[in-house]
Amino acid sequence: MCPSQASEAGAPSLTFDSDALAADYEKLSATYQFESGKRLTIDLGIGAGERVLDVGCGTGLLAEHIADLVGPRGRVLGIDPLPLRIEVAKAKARANLAFQVGDANDLGALPEAGFDAVILNAVFHWLPDKPRVLGQFARVLRRGGRIGISTRPPNASGGARLPMYEAMAQAMAEPPFDRYPRPSASFVSQVEPEEMRRLLEAAGFTPTMIEVRPSVRVHRTPEAVVRFSEASSFGNLLGHLPAELRPEARAAMARKLAALMTPEGIVQQGRRLVAVAVRA
Repeated sequence: MCPSQASEAGAPSLTFDSDALAADYEKLSATYQFESGKRLTIDLGIGAGERVLDVGCGTGLLAEHIADLVGPRGRVLGIDPLPLRIEVAKAKARANLAFQVGDANDLGALPEAGFDAVILNAVFHWLPDKPRVLGQFARVLRRGGRIGISTRPPNASGGARLPMYEAMAQAMAEPPFDRYPRPSASFVSQVEPEEMRRLLEAAGFTPTMIEVRPSVRVHRTPEAVVRFSEASSFGNLLGHLPAELRPEARAAMARKLAALMTPEGIVQQGRRLVAVAVRA
């Protein structure tokens, strides 16, 4: 999920998404990512009657859950810049739940102080201009409203990639894929806890919780890793390659990833940065 425009410097492209990737994301995010989002709603204390903005809502699974939490007196709006994913999400719409295509960098169409809570699950690392988007979230939140963020921080090992990502990068560094370098070395923008605190405070928020949690995800097969990585990056994983090379690239990545297989599958050991803050 990425609520930023493709033209923004450092942002991933929004042009590679497809109906197949949107459908894959609906299925693949229904376990680990959805559970992570549900825990964030608990951290945020979302309750009955509240007005909640779900930024980067994807296909709407978490927004649907939040609509159950706020009940008939509350309302939930899910926004995402990917029209195909919003089309999937709209099938979940009901009286207290709506979806629309939207850009986190420009929430001018939304009312000032119109929400009690803003939630970003697996979204913040896709946003290059973090001061700008946090200013947008502060504007649409009422005083005393809360923001909840669950995101990927930089690796604990510094610049080194996690083994799963390193294996895929190695595949792309070999012929013929090396003739088509990705325009940007990375299309994610990650922050450590102290930087998150500074960003929130500069935007007028008072942090109440900032913590890093262990994160473990198990992929059953090498092919499942590639499939999830394509769907969750809305096609940016292989979007830089000619379409005719992408099947070959998927197979090459799967061969590299096979070395990471365990009896349980490929274990992705990572971290999750969770932040909750109150608008002053």
